[in-house]
Amino acid sequence: MKNITFLLFFFFTSATLKAQAVEGTVKDAADGKILQGANIQLTTTKKGTATDSTGRFVLRVISGKISLHFSHTGYAGKDTTLTIEEGKTTDINISLEEVKEDLDEVVIVSSSRTNSRIEDLPTKVEVLGMEEVHEENGIKPGNIASLLGDIAGIQIQQTNAATGNADMRIQGLQGKYTQILRDGMPLFGGYSGSFSILQIPPLDLQQIELVKGASSTLYGGGAIAGMVNLVSKKPKMGKEERSFTINRSTLKENNLNLFFSARNEKAGYTLFAGGTLQDPVDVNNDGFSDVPSVKSVFVHPGIFLYGGPSSTVILGYTLNYEDRNGGDMQVLDKKTTAQHQFFIQNKSLRNTGDITWEKKLASNAQFTLKASTSFFKRDVNTNVFGMRANQFTWYTEAAYTQKSEHHNWVAGINFNGDDFKKQLPDSSLIPNEKNSTVGFFAQDDWKFNDYLTLQAGLRIDAHNRYGTFVLPRVSLMYKMNHEITMRIGGGLGYKTPALFNSEVDERDYHYLMGYASAVQAERSLGVNYDINYKKRLGEWELTVNQTFFYNRIEHPLVLQTAGFVTPVYYYANENSRLQSGGSETYVQAMHHALELYFGYVYTNAKRKYAPVNQNLPLIARNKFATVIAYEFSKHFRAGIESAYTGKQYLDNGTTTSPYLFTAVMVRYNVGKAAFVLNCENLFDYRQNKNNAVVFPPYTNPGFPEIWAPLDGRVVNLSMYVKF
Repeated sequence: MKNITFLLFFFFTSATLKAQAVEGTVKDAADGKILQGANIQLTTTKKGTATDSTGRFVLRVISGKISLHFSHTGYAGKDTTLTIEEGKTTDINISLEEVKEDLDEVVIVSSSRTNSRIEDLPTKVEVLGMEEVHEENGIKPGNIASLLGDIAGIQIQQTNAATGNADMRIQGLQGKYTQILRDGMPLFGGYSGSFSILQIPPLDLQQIELVKGASSTLYGGGAIAGMVNLVSKKPKMGKEERSFTINRSTLKENNLNLFFSARNEKAGYTLFAGGTLQDPVDVNNDGFSDVPSVKSVFVHPGIFLYGGPSSTVILGYTLNYEDRNGGDMQVLDKKTTAQHQFFIQNKSLRNTGDITWEKKLASNAQFTLKASTSFFKRDVNTNVFGMRANQFTWYTEAAYTQKSEHHNWVAGINFNGDDFKKQLPDSSLIPNEKNSTVGFFAQDDWKFNDYLTLQAGLRIDAHNRYGTFVLPRVSLMYKMNHEITMRIGGGLGYKTPALFNSEVDERDYHYLMGYASAVQAERSLGVNYDINYKKRLGEWELTVNQTFFYNRIEHPLVLQTAGFVTPVYYYANENSRLQSGGSETYVQAMHHALELYFGYVYTNAKRKYAPVNQNLPLIARNKFATVIAYEFSKHFRAGIESAYTGKQYLDNGTTTSPYLFTAVMVRYNVGKAAFVLNCENLFDYRQNKNNAVVFPPYTNPGFPEIWAPLDGRVVNLSMYVKF
């Protein structure tokens, strides 16, 4: 798959000196609890070890004066100097203080609504922490599409050759079945179509939380395939941040992003401001853009007010403007003629305001109140049709959480909705629509003992147009020992009909008339099982995870066509189901500065309603991924990623060719600056290399299904500076 070799190990020996043993125990300073997995490292040679399940460690050192550094996720590091006598074993006890402030390491998740540690959740939550998000800022500063595509079980699929729209598919299901949240609140989807992940810059994020499979019990309709929660950065006490990123790529993309934050005991703030300027590019020289023109601005300030240690109020505002235009290169150059007319342009403007109040109560309880409103305006212009419309969305939630020795429960109520209206004059058949939902939810994590935890939840949603939905969910976590954890869970979900998704080309909005009569919401069942093994093997940290999944959607909503001369499009429920099943396997090994990863995903997605080809199109049955990264020094890091995508079925039943996608990255830190040189699609595999992706008539062309990259090899150079 790849033939890249790094210099991984440095050998050294000493034949004249004898190694002595340093033994000890590492505990929590507050309650004396042993700390498994604490790291112990010699500050001179970086040689180290880790504590076992009893909190003990043994390290072989040379006699004389040595310095040791002790660290553990969630705790402040500690340095100790010892004098080692030859022939004697030294035994020490170390206590580490828990850090109360937010850490860069990913420890606490907010997607659970209970602020629980990841390892204590019966539902598997995957988190891309500060390190991964920060690295992506140097590779793809403009958006997070590539970062999400690196996760096993997620496939980022381009859906439109002209506009570059992308669909995020989890466990083989289309993007419309995934709920995207910002700080726990749904702000995307609807009229914004599949633009959401293309408009979020990574520099504004602290971490990304992901739950695969049925998640509707806590988050309502739409979270059938999974849920993605984008967590914004927060200011840290005494840690003012001022930084900027500039980037330029060989595909004529330019990015400039800035971030500022600071806080004191009473108040704090964050401010992100950034922009992208992307020129259109015709990679295969067929006269049509393979990369659209993009002009975007993203501004996100936040104000944090602290009423002592128990109360926080967060006020936020987001402005996002984008002009995305693709099509005939001559038209994009403002040279329209009778033979050169085709283009698709989307101008969008989003204004969002949100407020969150968190109040800590006695006895490990907390009350949270959230509210957000978003006004989204989108103007669609093509050579054959244009429309303008607005969508107003709102979300409010009140939740109460309570922790005790054996229970961790949350209960709440939320109210959300949207109001879509076209602006006149308008010639489309699309109807205006207004939706609202009131939901009640409750969930309890019942910890029977240190090994067994049961999570049970229930949601009841009342929708103004599609009725009432009762959504139970159950998960069970069993810790066989300190190394092996098993989780199994499942739940029900639903998805109400929506007008806009990646299935419809903007030119066809003119003929989109809405829904068939008696249309109903889609209902789903999802089940996930995983077993995770994590262990220290000397100086290696090994993680092996095996997941199995199954999703079933009854009466899926599918785009239908009527009419022969003038087509009419509408959504109707199919009589049979849509289903996906498969497995995810990954192995990760860490050795000081070395990171190794291998993953394999098998997906079998079927549309049982199809009379001939029942394979769900554009889903790779087999996908492999590998990562090798090495930090040669505190200044220099390099890595290589490869992903092998197997054959995919097209809508007509034919299959595509498998392909290999490889990326290489080099990062160099000097002072307060970091330079990243990155190459995506190293071997330049493109669907448009040997296959036409534009079909006549060229004044208003057709496009095939997109199953591989169109942009080819791209190199970018970025600079990140803290000042």
